[in-house]
Amino acid sequence: MRKLIVLAVATCMYGCQTWGPSWSELSGQRFTLTSSALEVGPTIISQVDGYTPSGGPLQPVKISPGQHKVVLQAVPPGSVTGIINLEEMVFDAKPCVRYYINARFKTATSTAWAPFVDYEEKIAGCQIPAAGTTK
Repeated sequence: MRKLIVLAVATCMYGCQTWGPSWSELSGQRFTLTSSALEVGPTIISQVDGYTPSGGPLQPVKISPGQHKVVLQAVPPGSVTGIINLEEMVFDAKPCVRYYINARFKTATSTAWAPFVDYEEKIAGCQIPAAGTTK
């Protein structure tokens, strides 16, 4: 029973991660202002550094600034049929920036795709630490 309680507390603490004044975010939503091509689609962020993010597939994922390994699943356009593979990318996140990571398919009917950063925007309320300060 004690092991079960410890496991439950650890799981809750992992899910209740706190963030300092700066963080980064990843979103798989299609950023339509720059991507109107038929071969571009949204992605689902399956893993960040080996962990499955909590929240829904359309929710941005908060991460610490720095380098991360991201595994993505493409949401294909309606004209694509067949098995869609997961893709990995190594990503260097700057503080206080939200990244829209989308899928670019080889053609509008191809299952081959590659992830790309479609758009970057500043995160409201996020503060970049001043130079010379520590976290």
